[in-house]
Amino acid sequence: MSSPTPFARRPQLVPALPRGEVLGSYDTYPEALAVVDRLAKAEFPVKQVAIVGSDLKTVERVTGKLTWGRAAGAGAASGGWIGLFLGLVLLLFTPEPQVTSMAAAVLFGVAFGIVFGLASYAITRRRHDFTSTHQVIAGRYEILVDPQLTARAQELLARPVSAD
Repeated sequence: MSSPTPFARRPQLVPALPRGEVLGSYDTYPEALAVVDRLAKAEFPVKQVAIVGSDLKTVERVTGKLTWGRAAGAGAASGGWIGLFLGLVLLLFTPEPQVTSMAAAVLFGVAFGIVFGLASYAITRRRHDFTSTHQVIAGRYEILVDPQLTARAQELLARPVSAD
């Protein structure tokens, strides 16, 4: 029998919902996290715990109007970071490093970023004239526990919280 190589195909895992008994149901994710944190501090095997969000909603928050100036600025910023990274790579791998080559890489990155930002804005301007962020938010969060450990988890959570 041959041993697997690092490049061997790994079996594809099928996504499945965790199973177990509902320990509690909470309105917010931080509330559910606090309960799991209490269990972890009480030396409960939290590897047997899952937080499952339900009643999912997609929320898009509009953060502002997209303009030519904002598109150019965002492109310049992202291009500048890419140029800085490439400039640092140049500094590390050239026999006689020069700071001017790094500065040139940053400037080329900024210029490329501005051009790319303006071009992408020109293409999408009629359909998407604003900036936004996307989130997926659950309406409810349930904590599921291995059925064999439910009683122990309930007992630990019934104890008063100690001041650490």
